[in-house]
Amino acid sequence: MSSPYFKPSLFKFLRELKRNNERPWFHANKERYELTVRNPLLDFIGEVGRPLRTISPHLIADNSPSGGSMFRIYRDTRFSKDKSPYKTHAAAHFPLSRAKDVHSPGYYLHLAPGEVFVGGGIWHPEKDVLGAIRDHLVNHPGEWKALLREKGFKKHCTFEGEKLQRPPKGYPPDHELIDWLKYKDFTWFTQFDERTACSPDFMDKFIASCRAAVPMMRFLAEALKFPW
Repeated sequence: MSSPYFKPSLFKFLRELKRNNERPWFHANKERYELTVRNPLLDFIGEVGRPLRTISPHLIADNSPSGGSMFRIYRDTRFSKDKSPYKTHAAAHFPLSRAKDVHSPGYYLHLAPGEVFVGGGIWHPEKDVLGAIRDHLVNHPGEWKALLREKGFKKHCTFEGEKLQRPPKGYPPDHELIDWLKYKDFTWFTQFDERTACSPDFMDKFIASCRAAVPMMRFLAEALKFPW
């Protein structure tokens, strides 16, 4: 049996970081961060690319220490009332495009104490991107309803997203998918726990969730003209 990528020490560090979210503490514990959080996540990213490409050859898994699939631990505090300098979770994304200014569908891994999940889709897309998804829904209602009925999707994935109170402008309020057209995000997630994240077969579970979401991911890719 293969060794687990993640260990309880990852979550222990993040718990301590939440209690000590200050630069002096982090600098004193930076080596621990690298050994218990950063390096294991980079190892996971380095090996998950091959199975992800069996789902779509266009998915990107880049284990570069900076600018790759792993999100930075440093928070952008410029426009936030919360000035704590560090994120208290570890995360990675696996998109269909490397372009920083492009909203492309992708998969996501989130590791935090008490909050472990795999997800994907499109979160907070810009107006034109959201409009393209809504237009695709209007033009392909049967395909959308069918993918929501997929056994694998129903078993592994939960749809979520922010939603308008009223129908969006430019769309018929009596459309059969009007409740879906109100969404501003098109994302899904599979909930796990810390014990599962630290198990030797967690990558298999990650890929199983990603594979179950293929119908929705493909739908979003087609809506936005990305190859799948």
